[in-house]
Formats: sequence, C-alpha cells, structure tokens
Amino acid sequence: MLRRLHIRDFVIVDELELHFADGFGALTGETGAGKSILLDALGLVMGDRAESGVVRTGQARAEMSAEFDLPAAEDLAAWLDEQAIEVDDDALLLRRVVDQNGRSRAWINGVSVTLTQLREVGAWLADIHGQHAHHALLRADAQRSLLDTYAGLEDLAREVAGAWQTWQKARQACQRAEADAAGVAQERELLEWQVKELEALDFEAEAWRELELEHSRLGHATGLLEGVCAAVDALDEGELPLVGELERLAARLAELAAIDPELQSLHDLLNGAAIQADEAVHGLRRYRDRVEVDPDRLAEVEARIAAVTDMARKHRVLPDALAEVLAERRARLDALLSDADPPALQAKAEAAKQAYAVAAERLSAARAPVAKTLSAQVSAAMQTLAMAGGQFEIALLPESDGSAHGNETVEFQVAANPSQPLRPLAKVASGGELSRIGLAIQVITSRAAAVPTLIFDEVDVGIGGRVAEIVGRMLRELGQQRQVMCVTHLPQVAAQANWQWSIAKAQRDGETVSTVTVLDDAARIDEIARMLGGVNITETTRQHASEILGLTPAG
Repeated sequence: MLRRLHIRDFVIVDELELHFADGFGALTGETGAGKSILLDALGLVMGDRAESGVVRTGQARAEMSAEFDLPAAEDLAAWLDEQAIEVDDDALLLRRVVDQNGRSRAWINGVSVTLTQLREVGAWLADIHGQHAHHALLRADAQRSLLDTYAGLEDLAREVAGAWQTWQKARQACQRAEADAAGVAQERELLEWQVKELEALDFEAEAWRELELEHSRLGHATGLLEGVCAAVDALDEGELPLVGELERLAARLAELAAIDPELQSLHDLLNGAAIQADEAVHGLRRYRDRVEVDPDRLAEVEARIAAVTDMARKHRVLPDALAEVLAERRARLDALLSDADPPALQAKAEAAKQAYAVAAERLSAARAPVAKTLSAQVSAAMQTLAMAGGQFEIALLPESDGSAHGNETVEFQVAANPSQPLRPLAKVASGGELSRIGLAIQVITSRAAAVPTLIFDEVDVGIGGRVAEIVGRMLRELGQQRQVMCVTHLPQVAAQANWQWSIAKAQRDGETVSTVTVLDDAARIDEIARMLGGVNITETTRQHASEILGLTPAG
C-alpha cells in the first residue's frame, strides 16, 4: 500500500509530505483547491507522461516521490530481480523529477529507470480511476480491454492479435502473387541474371584493395626502379659513396673524442647515421631486385579493374559496395522464389489461419464465463444504486471472419429499468446512469484485482442522496480489503471514510499554494457541514454532519 508521498514545486504545491493510512480515505475541498493535483503527482511517480507546465512557476523542476509497501507478488519480485533493483525493509521508493522543458528522470530504490519500467512496477502498486473513467466505457475498445483485463486475458489477447496479423500477411502474399504473377516473373528473371553476373565477377573487398595497390606499383614500376637505383648509387655504389664517407668521418670523430669527450655525443650521432644509411642500402637493394617492369601483368590488372568498375557503375555504387549488392539481390531473389510458389503460399496462409482460429477460440471460451459473471455482479450492484430492475450484460457478438481482437465484438449493454430492452451502453445510458454503472464496474473489477491501492478521482460525479451513501458504503467495504482513496465532493461518500483530508488553497509570500490538513473528528464535522451547506455553516448543518458521521459535535 501507499505509505508516503512527497511533492515539491508541482503546479501550485510548493512542498508537501503526506503519510497515508489503511482503509478508506476521502480527499475533500473546494473545486480547484488541488485535490486532483495530488493524484496527478502520484500518476507521474507511476510513469504518466510529463509536461513542462507541471513545474511550479519560477522553479527549475518538480520532484515527486512515493513510498509503497512491497506487495507479496512473486512476479513483481522476479521483475525487480531482473532489473537488479534491491529491496530493503520491504519497501519500494519511486522518484520522478521533471524539468521546465518537460524532460524527466526516474528512479526505483535509487536505481535509474525508464518510464516504461516505472509504469510496469506502478501497475503492481496502485490503480487510479480518473474523473472521466466512466466515459471511456462508451468506447468499444475500452469495453473489450476491461473485460480482458478483469479476466486476466491480456497475454492471450495479444497472442490472438499477433496470430491475426500473421494470417493477414500470409493472405496478402497470396493475393500479391496472383495479381502480379507476370511482373514477379520478369523481376525474378532480371535478378537471376544480375546474381549470376555478380557471382561470375567473384568480387571480394580485400582482394580489391590489394589489386589497387598492385596496380599502383605496376603503373609506376619504371620510375620506382630508377629512383631506387639512384639512391643505391649515391649511398654505396657511386664514385663518392655516402655510406663510406660517413664511416670515415665517424672514425675520425672517434679519435677526436678520445682527446675531448665533449665530441662523443656528436660521434654517436654520426656513427648512428652511418649505420642507418648502411641498413637503407641493404633494403633498397632488396626492393630493386624485387621490382620488375611487367606490362603483361599490368594489362591483366587493368582489365580486372575495368571489369569491377564497369559492374559498379552499372549498379550505381562504389566498387566496395558490390558484395552488399550481391547479398541484396540474392535475398530479394529468395523472397521472390518463395512468393512465386502459390501452393506453398496457400499452405502457409492456411496454417496461419488455423493458428489464429485455435487462439481465437481459446480467447472466446475464456471470455464467455467471465462476461456472464461480471454481468451478474454489475446487475446486482445496479439494484442498490437506484436502478431497481436494471440489467447489465456483456454481449459477445460473433464476427463471421474474426478480427485482431478475436471471434467476437465485446459490447456493454444495459436496460435501466425492467420495461426496457437491452441496448448498447453508448446509446441509452444518461449521464447519471452512466456514472453509477461505471462506478459499479470499477468497484467490482477492483475487488478482483491484486493491486493493493485503489484511487478514485471524482468518479461519483452525477450521483447524490441515498445513492451517494451507498457508494460510500461500497468504497468503505472495499477499504476493508485494500487501501482506498477517493477525491469527492459528496458529503455522503466522505462521511463513510475511515480518515479524511481537506485540501485548500492558501496565500503564502504572494503565491497561491495548495495545503493539506488531516482532519480530526471535530474538523470532519465542520468539513462535512461545509460540503452540505456551502459557505455559511449553521448549527443545523453541523448537526446534520455529525449525524452522517455518527459523531457528537463539539460544544
């Protein structure tokens, strides 16, 4: 469960440190006081997308952190182990920082994580039902997703979607092969010729580089030979060989250095030069003996270079890329040969269809009993929410050809009273009815969820009176199993809470900030009285508030 939430410089919150209790808690206050801001901050800690506007005016960044008890979930423990996140004292600390540009960073127990990882761990810790969650139930995709999530069928639904995509791609391959058989045959013929021509060239990038070097040597063989011979003559084979002269000078300096040691370093330099010059002579002779003018080999090399460059020009690439061109042509030819085999394509499509059919049938079989159970539970809840005789049903409408979502369309249907037939929820539910039905669905599905903390943000909009009291009792009952929090404007709902906070705006140093007050029994009476009677609180409204709370007013 959620134990602590720390917020700094978020919207109109300068800094808040909030400690949460068990059971059912109500967050109340005037409209715009910042009740939903607290939940928005918690949502960011759990991986919601951030915008620059969340940073309080004049500040560089907003910071939020939330401490949760570690749920006893084996899959969560395995996930944390995979991410190399250590857990101390059975607690998880989630932290998020958002700067003025909307960029953010996140941590779990001090380990830097991505938003995806933050969302993944957040799904085990808390579930936030937003203000407009019941409106989402009007969408077909939301209805299907709710059923599959409640039934624990998300993985199977993804498997069905994947099988559908595979089947459709196989069908499309068959259709393309039939529609463009002549074009495919022509392209295949061209590719076969290109592959054969490139293979005959037998091009290798390393051999090409060596060939270019050899061509450079052969093309300049005469000049290279003349230059090397001239160097050998000057150093050792001419009338005044430089090597011999250096050796004589080094010997003379050796005699002089015996007289004046200061000349020893100069002798060493000259003697080294003589040695290196002698080594150069040996190397030049070896090179001279190896170099030869070979016009036949030069012509052969130039012919090979011409063949390679012509091929590269034909394919509009540099010579070094010819190997890649051959690989691409082979891959495309293999694909065409595969696609050009109608029996093989048809067999592949049939196999994909069968795989989809098996997965879709499993999904249908798993959905049916859960849809029936959930329909009965929501119908029962409607009877207590001033919709006596009303009926709710999750209809699984068959789709003849199936879809990425299975063999049926999931449709929420409702009859608000016994005299009405079942019709799609999107077409018949009024605003108040939709709020009550949506709240019933959220509470019922939350009971089955493993998430330890449930948060409802003004989901009780559109109800009041006796129904509001029933809703409060439903949330209080749910709070016996989970930690439940509800942002509400209804005194009947707030009065059922085990604990209550009041959120208000205040002026501090010329700025508007949001404050949170933990209410004791006397303060709860005043807050419930405000919710009942507005600005002017009378003794009558205070007495009514105390009766709702089951408390005795002070004084």
